[in-house]
Amino acid sequence: MQDANKAYALPRWLAPGFTTLCLAASINSAHAETVGEVVQSEYLDFTIERVAGDFEHPWAVAFLPDGRFLVSERNGQLNLVDEDGQSRTLEGMPRVNHHGQGGLLDVVLHPGFGDASGEHDWIYFTWSKPDDNGSRSALSRVKWQGDALGDVEHLFEQDRASGPGRHYGSRIAWLTDGTLLMSIGDRGSDPSRAQARDDHAGSTLRLTETGGVPEDNPFVGDADTLDEIYSIGNRNIQGMIVRSNGEAWVTEHGPLTGDELNHIQAGLNYGWPEVTLGNDYATNEPLGVDSHPDMIDPHYPFEGRFAPSGLAEVSGERFSDWEGDLLAGGLSSEQLLRLRLDGEEVTENERLLDGQIGRIRDVRQGPDGAIYLLTDESQGSLYRLLPTEQP
Repeated sequence: MQDANKAYALPRWLAPGFTTLCLAASINSAHAETVGEVVQSEYLDFTIERVAGDFEHPWAVAFLPDGRFLVSERNGQLNLVDEDGQSRTLEGMPRVNHHGQGGLLDVVLHPGFGDASGEHDWIYFTWSKPDDNGSRSALSRVKWQGDALGDVEHLFEQDRASGPGRHYGSRIAWLTDGTLLMSIGDRGSDPSRAQARDDHAGSTLRLTETGGVPEDNPFVGDADTLDEIYSIGNRNIQGMIVRSNGEAWVTEHGPLTGDELNHIQAGLNYGWPEVTLGNDYATNEPLGVDSHPDMIDPHYPFEGRFAPSGLAEVSGERFSDWEGDLLAGGLSSEQLLRLRLDGEEVTENERLLDGQIGRIRDVRQGPDGAIYLLTDESQGSLYRLLPTEQP
């Protein structure tokens, strides 16, 4: 097993805060369809292009160094999408449980993907692994072989199977030390699991690239807490980004309202279900308290029923007016929000999209500097945002 704390020199096209490649990369819009009118925002105007479509409930997009895309679908398909929008299904993925909210979920590349050796050409993915009448949130990786998938390696699965098919979490993001954060939701049946330290549900995990436990995880040596756990009290994180300064930020679903933006730090308790601004689905009465001295209050509560999924940090000259801002996607709200941070305080909140393309499942900034969005529909699409005036 490789060193749990080994750091990688990220390739420029994948590194947080990259700028120079955005200038050189070109956008192939010849086969893209412009959607609607120019959208006017506070700092800049932008257009929406439909890059590819006809995906069945797509969940995540990743960018290959050669300009192609990988798009996951909850039904278990991983698609290879050319720059002209043509796609085909890659063979070799495991059978998933796609009951309810489960399926093939997040997809990211190893930080060293594309280096000269090819040693790190791994595609990491999260999925709901079938287990009798239940399922488990799981992490695996598959070797990329140019135009095809190689062998799959199963790295991690949560400690117990459960139903119903809800609240898998399953966003993953690389920390700057080469370890991996993974979210696991509370699984939707018993919210108190998010406060149980002997249960992976309702937490974020920190893992090595091979699915092991880093020696400096916050609860290593604590007999009452699973070694993989990095934070607890997280209901259902479906947006995750490691910012250019190394901080991990997430968006997570509350119950009836109470959706949150949070800065995830080692060993902290984010409150669910004891601390929440959300209400009970049946009674619409408050579920928890607003604050607790031993738990972290929401860093930023979203208004109404935002239903967050997908989170990106903007960098580069293409969207220089949004430098360092976070972009958060919304499902039932069908919104894209721009959030400006000063330290840990959100100082600006701008609604960039509101229903123009539908339910936004994933938000990423590509190596070309464009902002890419996936819509969670039975015929979902991959879109990109481009400023009307290119630098």
